[in-house]
Amino acid sequence: MNKVTTVPCPQCKTPVVWSEKSTYRPFCSKQCQLIDFGEWAEEENSIPGAPDMSDSDGWSEDEY
Repeated sequence: MNKVTTVPCPQCKTPVVWSEKSTYRPFCSKQCQLIDFGEWAEEENSIPGAPDMSDSDGWSEDEY
């Protein structure tokens, strides 16, 4: 028996079947894919990480 895997579209939360036939997976459509891309391009999204180092952290490129 084949189990159908579905995931929510990251933009609109519409269920998307996870298969090769779902061209824009994990998105439900090209529109949702482009909206997400635009958010990354405008730096509205980011991957959490360590804060940027600065000269006040005791590190400088001048030392090297």
